[in-house]
Amino acid sequence: MSAKSSNCWSFQTRTKAIPNRDAVGLIHAPHGRDAQIAASLLKEAGIASKAALDLSGFVDSLDDNIALAVITEEALRSADLRAISQWIENQPSWSDLPFVILTNRGGGPERNPAAARLSEVLGNVSFIERPFHATTFISVARSAARGRRRQYDARLRMEALDEGERRLQTALEAGRLGAWELDLATDVLSTSATCKSIFGRGPEEAFTYQDLFASIHPDDRQRVQDAHTATAESGEDYSVEYRTVWRDGTVRWAEVRAQLYRDHSGKAVKLVGVSADITDRVINEKQQRQINELLEERVAERTRELEQAHSVVMDEVSQRERAEDQLRQAQKMEAIGQLTGGVAHDFNNLLMAVLGNLELLRKLVAGDPKAERLIDGALQGARRGASLTQRLLAFARRQDLQIGPVDLGALIGGMRDLLERSVGSTILVETSIPDHLPKVSADANQIELALLNLAVNSRDAMPDGGTLRISLSQEEQRFSNDTLAAGRYVVLSVKDEGQGMDEATLQKAIEPFFSTKELGKGTGLGLSMIHGLASQLKGELKLSSRIGSGTTAELWIPVSSAAEQPRQAEAPSPPAEYQDGPKRILLVDDDVLIAMSSADMLLDLGHDVVEAHSGKEALEHLGKGPKFDLMITDYSMPGMTGGELSKAARALLPELPILIASGYADLPPGVDLEVARLGKPYTQAQLAEQIGKLTSPR
Repeated sequence: MSAKSSNCWSFQTRTKAIPNRDAVGLIHAPHGRDAQIAASLLKEAGIASKAALDLSGFVDSLDDNIALAVITEEALRSADLRAISQWIENQPSWSDLPFVILTNRGGGPERNPAAARLSEVLGNVSFIERPFHATTFISVARSAARGRRRQYDARLRMEALDEGERRLQTALEAGRLGAWELDLATDVLSTSATCKSIFGRGPEEAFTYQDLFASIHPDDRQRVQDAHTATAESGEDYSVEYRTVWRDGTVRWAEVRAQLYRDHSGKAVKLVGVSADITDRVINEKQQRQINELLEERVAERTRELEQAHSVVMDEVSQRERAEDQLRQAQKMEAIGQLTGGVAHDFNNLLMAVLGNLELLRKLVAGDPKAERLIDGALQGARRGASLTQRLLAFARRQDLQIGPVDLGALIGGMRDLLERSVGSTILVETSIPDHLPKVSADANQIELALLNLAVNSRDAMPDGGTLRISLSQEEQRFSNDTLAAGRYVVLSVKDEGQGMDEATLQKAIEPFFSTKELGKGTGLGLSMIHGLASQLKGELKLSSRIGSGTTAELWIPVSSAAEQPRQAEAPSPPAEYQDGPKRILLVDDDVLIAMSSADMLLDLGHDVVEAHSGKEALEHLGKGPKFDLMITDYSMPGMTGGELSKAARALLPELPILIASGYADLPPGVDLEVARLGKPYTQAQLAEQIGKLTSPR
């Protein structure tokens, strides 16, 4: 941009950094070079820029939506500053617009008298002496933007006060809550009309603290006095339920809650709270307890009857051998599921560190196309590995597939690069995909994994290279048989030129853990998982092979009959930046590698991170020092699990937001926690989204 068109510039901070979407900052620099440098540094700081033609236009552009102003000293040296001064004096009470002055002279008023003059006129001003370091300019600009953001927050709070007070009064009346205040120095009690009615008094009757205490049932007075004393001394919230005796002798129940109010010096001044008549609730709870006790007696009796009947049935079971066979099979499948789930969970943890570091590395090499391409390839492979572990976890828990219409032609086309990289340069990948094939009813992720497994198996069968042929065709099954129902199918065929298998090996190929590969080069789960997938999709996996002639695998998948629904465009994800300021986060993970990766992602988001590598260490951090805005913890940890840590943390800090990160699809049974959950491996954007949800004001 030319110097002529760069005389005046403005910039706009990112939307999430300032709560006003239209907030911008102005910069006026008569010299185009200064403006270009400022604009470049602002862009590097995450701040966009726009032009203002002259000083008059600069003043006309000033309004409440200006985040900050950057001006060179020479632009104001001989200028009439009355218009700017007038605008500053007329700012709303919440506003104190920050100005950043680029000056050629530093120091105090004795070295730079003009600085003192500008400080008096502009008020909230920061000086940067030229030449300056880029980080100095960026730091000052960001500090000014943060200060302006706090002003916007103050404006919102001021606007909300009046509305909040009106809503509070309406809410109290709607909830039949009585408001009260007690001055601790004088014992002067102020109550609303609703509060008086809870204690049997009229709206206009006098009602002192002595009257209130005298109306408490004698058996409850000591308990109320103890709660009052504890709150006044320790500041703990006041919450007590007790009986009140009205002047006509009626006994009612009241619930009273309060908090201690302190003045600016920290001195306890008064108790502020609400009261409610809970007589009906107490009566209903008593009746419900009686009903529950009766129901428990009936359930216990019925349980005894069922246990007796069950014992009789078990005694009459004659097919003991069959039952034992079924039990052994169930134990075998359970062991397979546990092994699969454990391995997948540990691999998930490794992928967490890989994905997190790759994401951060991609930011560091931004602008390097070759490095970005290599990192993107690594990310894609790691994400597919994460998808594989999720499928293994799903296999361990027998979760349902996400079935829908899938275009196999497009799926294979999108995987071609991955397939070629997976099989290596010595193998030629040929594809044959007819036009206008119908969509199939399948889970796209599972089909991708199946195809990748088949391609890797073919690669291992051709150690000296060869041709891998992948093709699609449409077939008609005219008659139903034991494995396929009559209907239309799309057949995914993968054929290699490897050594092939004999008939005996072919019969065992789909058995779990059976592998023809050398020790350490195969798990034996690939074909068995594909066979299981085909069965779940109501299709079939067909294998044909001969020694010396290669192997052909055909995956028959039924054509989808569901109407294709247009996909709605997803709303763009917000920038992965913290909202409402940086957070102080306690990160708990026993794996140092994963903790380091997660901490780096949090630090990159701008948060303050404290690491702990055990539940015990985390509780020590929670019990001392400044408070934390959020705790992020792994679930599977030795000594104390994430669930046990969450319960202990909630006992210390009931309001602390907690995020459990786990590689398992679901938390173990019996873990009943009101906490957020994030599946491993997660991305930085997913992490930022969860932090925003848990720490944003409600």
